[in-house]
Amino acid sequence: MSSENGPEQDGAQDAPPEQLALIRETVRGARTPRAKPRTWRGAALAKELPVARVLVDKGVLHLDRYFDYAVPEELDAEAQPGVRVRVRFGAGRHRVRDGRREGGGLIDGFLVERLAESDYAGPLAALAQVVSPERILDEELLGLVRAVADRYAGSVADVLQLAVPPRNARAEKRASPQQLPAPPVPEPGSWTRYEQGAAFVAALASGGAPRAVWNTLPGPQWTEELARAVAATLASGRGALVVLPDGRAVARADAALAALLGEGRHAVLTADAGPEKRYAQWLAVRRGAVRAVIGTRAAMFAPVRDLGLVALWDDGDDSHSEPHAPQPHAREVLLLRAAQDRCAFLLGGWSCTVEAAQLVETGWARPLVAAREQVRGAAPLVRTVGDQDLARDEAARAARLPTLAWQAVRDGLRHGPVLVQVPRRGYVPRMACAACRTPARCRHCAGPLEGQESASALRCGWCGREEGAWHCPECGAFRLRAQVVGARRTAEELGRAFPAVPVRTSGREHVLDTVSGAPALIVSTPGAEPVAEGGYAAALLLDGWAMLGRPDLRAGEDALRRWLAAAALVRPQSAGGTVVAVAEPTLRPVQALVRWDPVGHALRELAERAELGFPPVSRMAAVAGPPEAVTGFLGAVELPREAEVLGPVPLPVTAAGRPRRVGAPPPGEHWERALVRVPPGRGAALAGALKAAQAARTARGSDTAVWVRIDPPDIG
Repeated sequence: MSSENGPEQDGAQDAPPEQLALIRETVRGARTPRAKPRTWRGAALAKELPVARVLVDKGVLHLDRYFDYAVPEELDAEAQPGVRVRVRFGAGRHRVRDGRREGGGLIDGFLVERLAESDYAGPLAALAQVVSPERILDEELLGLVRAVADRYAGSVADVLQLAVPPRNARAEKRASPQQLPAPPVPEPGSWTRYEQGAAFVAALASGGAPRAVWNTLPGPQWTEELARAVAATLASGRGALVVLPDGRAVARADAALAALLGEGRHAVLTADAGPEKRYAQWLAVRRGAVRAVIGTRAAMFAPVRDLGLVALWDDGDDSHSEPHAPQPHAREVLLLRAAQDRCAFLLGGWSCTVEAAQLVETGWARPLVAAREQVRGAAPLVRTVGDQDLARDEAARAARLPTLAWQAVRDGLRHGPVLVQVPRRGYVPRMACAACRTPARCRHCAGPLEGQESASALRCGWCGREEGAWHCPECGAFRLRAQVVGARRTAEELGRAFPAVPVRTSGREHVLDTVSGAPALIVSTPGAEPVAEGGYAAALLLDGWAMLGRPDLRAGEDALRRWLAAAALVRPQSAGGTVVAVAEPTLRPVQALVRWDPVGHALRELAERAELGFPPVSRMAAVAGPPEAVTGFLGAVELPREAEVLGPVPLPVTAAGRPRRVGAPPPGEHWERALVRVPPGRGAALAGALKAAQAARTARGSDTAVWVRIDPPDIG
């Protein structure tokens, strides 16, 4: 028995030797040998345009270019620009047979274009497989992906991972629904509350491309107003894209669009949807069956045809910043789309970021605001602990819940639910000495001591050791107080104070979407506030110093944004709505909250950033890594002549077992970070220089990590 007929061949041991020999003779005698799939050895090439230019899915910067492959004749019909393909990558020049390069591993890619001949002088490998004949990548989407990659010093393959969802064969085989005719032009509705609101909707309906920064009035009408803007765009025969920060906001916008337009006119794209449903919705948009899209940041690359409007809600929310490389922000992606497609742009929210204020200051966008009378009529009464309260209650400034707050809760519970916003979740996240306020630290690792639900012992937040006999190293006191009290501890304290009132919490573990209009205490962390039926009767904004005291450039802006988001859920002042902010009343964000003036606060922040040369007036990049690697990288990169390097400075060490933030060092490692800033107009040069330096490092095979991020959200 020959080795070809041995037992190692599956199923061959049962076949008669004469039959196998007959099969071999038949194959040898064939005039044209059959090509082996995925290598196509000896296969004829396509007669027209035999070269395919492919974007391979490698994601490394030094390979951020196109590669040419030969197109076998059997794949000629399916190998069209935009389809998914598989190619062999990594074969050396010495692995050539019959003029065709062979070897290498199979990887995925996209066929970008077909050519008559290649710029590459050597032999080409053949396309291994056309994964699907569905044309996914067109010139418009590829141009957007390339622009985002260039802006954020990343690779096109990495951006494509964010822009195109994974393939699902079952969803691809199903036909998309038929496109519905354009809806009628909607009435402006509550857009008339804004000075230029009706004109904005009319411009969308007539095919115009207005660009606006929308400072939204308090209350639930924002979803209906957003839906009317989308409907007006659809009425003009164009498509619309709306990006929202989370699934709860998407669900509210989904309900508003369905109520206004009916089912089947819009698609919902979120990362939480299953792979089949998400890909089916994405394909419906790609095929042109659906012209309106709403979703979270996963939808910012949605391939909407004839795009007429891109809209973003609450651009200051951290959820709009993509954590995966190259970490683009949804606002910047939609700005690129508005410029690329010459479409309308709408940036809305209860607050106003510095970036939004800059769009208005430069004249790129127009303000879409309401008159002060409208603002006063829609906003609740906002109170702080002032001089009159201090005269009646001397301890009000130091108390976590001063008399004014208790009175607001009692009065509010007579008429409906009361919202209590707490900066932190949990029980007692941080403890300090009750006498001198020295933070309580672990004796073993110097980590922060945290209170547990069982008050018998403290536990270190870093190493997990319990501490049962703590005393202050500064003053010797034994009593402790909470630096920041978490949501659960706050709910417990309020439950004891109001035993007849139900207390509910909303936070990371369990987020409430809505609550009834019955009297209740709703304790929530920022961003998890549920919507109350008929609005909240009152709201408490506790521990304001915890948000304002963060060592971050955006601390004041972010605190004001979170306060306004909670206060916007409260009934108007005319209906008795009251908000009490427990924070220093003289601080700028607190005054902006009292006046309900986020635009003025953003303009003053923008003026200060301009004087100091901070973003968004300047462009900035962060370079982080081990000290030697950062020093070597900065010495090798060819920065623009105007670039200024700040640092490097040490980064906090990530403790073992603690969540690792994006860009933070691995647990236990000591990293440094340098900031590089350039004046306006030089951002592209900075990104190009950093990308070239990173590409050179990866080409050399450096195993030391250097993390580069353009426009870092937290620069300290």
